[in-house]
Amino acid sequence: MVHPHGLVGTPGIYKVTAGRLGLWRPRVNGWGTLRLTTTGRRTGQQRSVLIGYFEDGPNLVSLAMNGWGEGEPSWWLNLQAYPDATVDLVGGRRLVRAHAATADERSRLWARWREIETSLDDYAARRSSETAVVVLEPRPGASDTTRDH
Repeated sequence: MVHPHGLVGTPGIYKVTAGRLGLWRPRVNGWGTLRLTTTGRRTGQQRSVLIGYFEDGPNLVSLAMNGWGEGEPSWWLNLQAYPDATVDLVGGRRLVRAHAATADERSRLWARWREIETSLDDYAARRSSETAVVVLEPRPGASDTTRDH
């Protein structure tokens, strides 16, 4: 199984196939992949990455990690500086705004990830800092004309 945050090879497939392959919807009790485009915190340029996610109502939920190694992934650092982003999904594009889940929201979403990845707590224990649960919510006032749900 490919881990939801170690999508080795998938970005290349996405690029070579012009986005036709590399993205998938979350499966029952599983995760999917999306293409997240952020604004670089230092350069201001658009930066894209494929990440694992699941749906929580209208929101998309991911975990901010570099595999299970130390440090925050660049995409999460970028979102902390510029929370507005774009996601490409199998069904189209969405404009989103990111935030880190806290308190009860984080506990609930972490438990949902734990249902998907039963070794989540073991992996997270390898890191010296808490793994951020990232919520990508629809951007207020944005219309998602390409969304098919």
